[in-house]
Amino acid sequence: MWPAILTGLFVVLLVTFLIYVRKQEQLVQLLRQQREDIQIEETRVFDFLHGLGAAFSGEVRVGDLYRLIVEGAIRILDGHGGCLYFHDKTRNLLIPGFISKGCPPLVNIPPHILEQSETTPVALESFIRLHAVRPGDGLVGKVWQQNEGLCITDAISEPFFDARGDQRLITESALFAPLTYAGHRLGVLAVANGPMGSRFTGSDFVVFKSIAEQSAFALYNAVIYGEVADKKRMDHDLQIARDIQRILLPSGSPEIVGFEVSGINIPARQVSGDYFDYLRIDEHRFGIAIADVSGKGVPASLIMAMCRSVLRSQAPGSESPAAVLKRVNRQLYPDIKEDMFISMAFLIIDERDGSVTMARAGHDAPLIYRKATSSTIKISPPGMALGIDSGDVFDRVLRDFPVELEKDDTLILYTDGITEALDSQGMEFGPERLNQAICSSAPDGAPAIIRRLTDDVRSFTGVQPQNDDITLIAIHKL
Repeated sequence: MWPAILTGLFVVLLVTFLIYVRKQEQLVQLLRQQREDIQIEETRVFDFLHGLGAAFSGEVRVGDLYRLIVEGAIRILDGHGGCLYFHDKTRNLLIPGFISKGCPPLVNIPPHILEQSETTPVALESFIRLHAVRPGDGLVGKVWQQNEGLCITDAISEPFFDARGDQRLITESALFAPLTYAGHRLGVLAVANGPMGSRFTGSDFVVFKSIAEQSAFALYNAVIYGEVADKKRMDHDLQIARDIQRILLPSGSPEIVGFEVSGINIPARQVSGDYFDYLRIDEHRFGIAIADVSGKGVPASLIMAMCRSVLRSQAPGSESPAAVLKRVNRQLYPDIKEDMFISMAFLIIDERDGSVTMARAGHDAPLIYRKATSSTIKISPPGMALGIDSGDVFDRVLRDFPVELEKDDTLILYTDGITEALDSQGMEFGPERLNQAICSSAPDGAPAIIRRLTDDVRSFTGVQPQNDDITLIAIHKL
């Protein structure tokens, strides 16, 4: 009796033990599988974050970063497709940055595109990849407009998702999140699953929102790096432009019989819209020009280069500065925009008799320092700026004007950048300070006037940024 009972108990215990061992093996196998899944998930997340990290060093272009974000989100969440739309600030639209294969349309599709896609599948794909999204347009536009994430776990119950009989358009679930960082709205990220995949859960949505947050941070940094890189390239291009402009401007003072000439150009920015030039007219005559193009920066510098080229082509052999400027105006007028003009003064010095003849096209009135009275006078030859009139009025107004200079007298040409220079209180340097600087330095010659004026302007403005280009020419009669 007892042996049978003991045998039965033994069998029960053995079976129980074997069941326990089997369950433990299954549990161990399950834990191993979960660990492998976690390791795979960690690897995916690590690869994703590593890719985003490259954006912080500027190694990834913004377009490649869009692809990296979408593909990374798809891998981590085991989605079938995804897309990223970025914000076009100039038009307030969302532009497709990257749309993966297998991503269903997440924007409204016009009926005629759906009809075309039945016979021409590429029509639908082309529309999606080229279509800009307005706020509120489809689910992408809705998320952008409301600036809130959206989790759709059962797309069948969502009116937006309509299979339309096309297997490519079937969606089971989808996740959306706005890409926002530091108050800057950058775009929208979305991933979707088809009927062959598992539906997204609330836990997936939590992970997805973390992906979107990290992606927004990376995108923001990529944009900043891009802007910095663009600025560096622009600065480099501007430096080249400035070097070229230096070549176009005189590098030293000319040798003119009976005269001492000195000039300087100080640009307010990297390139200047002011212009001055010395050019040989013929064997006995020498030309001196000063000009100020309306505006500043690159546009003004380009007009300045045009003006120089035209003047140099028209001046040789001419006895009349007014005739030269009339030809220059007729040639430049068609190429100058309505809101731009050039004020200019051009004079011709005859080395045989020391005479000076000037034509003034709307430029600031030159000053003459008279040695006999130790004072300055303003001369105002008639004329209007170049580029305003095609020629009829310009030609009638502009005339040659003889400039009478005695020994040790000095003619000063300047642009309004010097008289309109501002100090920290917003006060202008003004004509009175200009006259004082000229009178105190003119006895020492043309270079002394230029040095004194530039030093006085720098002392007056202090740390205040220069607000306009400055050009000065002093012509001292020996």
